[in-house]
Amino acid sequence: MDSETLHAYDTGAAEYADDWETQPAGTDLQDAVRRYFELGRTADVGSGSGRDTAWLVANGFDAIGIEPSAGLRAEAARRHPEVEFHDTALPELDGVAANSFTNVLCETVLMHLEPAAVGPAVRRLVDILKPGGVLYLTWRVSATDQRDDAGRLYAAVDELVVKNALAACDLLVDEQVTSASSGRTIHRIVARKHQQR
Repeated sequence: MDSETLHAYDTGAAEYADDWETQPAGTDLQDAVRRYFELGRTADVGSGSGRDTAWLVANGFDAIGIEPSAGLRAEAARRHPEVEFHDTALPELDGVAANSFTNVLCETVLMHLEPAAVGPAVRRLVDILKPGGVLYLTWRVSATDQRDDAGRLYAAVDELVVKNALAACDLLVDEQVTSASSGRTIHRIVARKHQQR
């Protein structure tokens, strides 16, 4: 994860969490999860305030949050004490076993990575999925690499790099849409990992 972005989330955790928790419900994300995920062990990678992880748990998923920002993990644990949150970061996801999740959710995280880390990060997200498991992946669309006033990186993610990293998957959804929650333009992919032969 980009260190300046991580620092911004650590120092402004309460404000960012307040913003995310009060945004409109992510009904598009929730609809996709209901359609494509199967009940089972689920990882929310880059779980932020824990809002989506808590929704997953409330809807029957055995879900955990994965969040590298200590500040955001503390906010998430305070706001959603029923949810388990872990400290590790893309692209490595140290300590997370391969083939261990039925579903992986990674909502608007990729653009916070340096471009060279995007391919390895996506391959690692696929790696932690069980064969036949489903990945829900989005990133904010940007024409150029930029930073906001807080220093958060919003890199221009190359969708071909993402798709090449999904070679072990079938694409179920591939679209550019407006997020129901943030109102921002995002690219959404839902992919199913190939069954082992």
